[in-house]
Amino acid sequence: MKRILLIITILTGTFILTKAQSIDAKKGFNKTLQAYFDTKNALAKDDVRLANMSAKGLTIALTTFPVESLSATQQTVWKTQTAQIIKSADAIVLQKDLKEQRKSFWPLSSAMLKLAKELKLNTNDVYVQYCPMAKKSWLNEVEAVQNPFYGSMMYDCGEVTETIAKK
Repeated sequence: MKRILLIITILTGTFILTKAQSIDAKKGFNKTLQAYFDTKNALAKDDVRLANMSAKGLTIALTTFPVESLSATQQTVWKTQTAQIIKSADAIVLQKDLKEQRKSFWPLSSAMLKLAKELKLNTNDVYVQYCPMAKKSWLNEVEAVQNPFYGSMMYDCGEVTETIAKK
């Protein structure tokens, strides 16, 4: 009887710990997604200064993310993709030219897309959008296309190719 109670106690504790870790991971990931969206929105609005500030925010969100709240498999994906995201975000911060910022946004978006698909921690639907002119994809928080690669020149150029459903 004592063994059964001990096993139940251990399982319950493990479940509660896993649930708490999951909540921390979701909060951290959605904070990271929002920082990514802020950067995407700044580029879509042709705002170099705001893209610079948003990319700094993205780096902060990534470096403060509770990596330990992820499973071992998720941690591997996280480490691989965030290295690319941080490198690209740092480049956006250093660049003062919109065209150059957009070039750095492409590898950043590719890595964020992989993270979103692999981790599945988003609390809202996330839309994968594709611009046939740029031949590039990005994530968006709304279904309406907001093209970060062409901004005001072709703000709504593109299409939704996939929806990553909220979890």
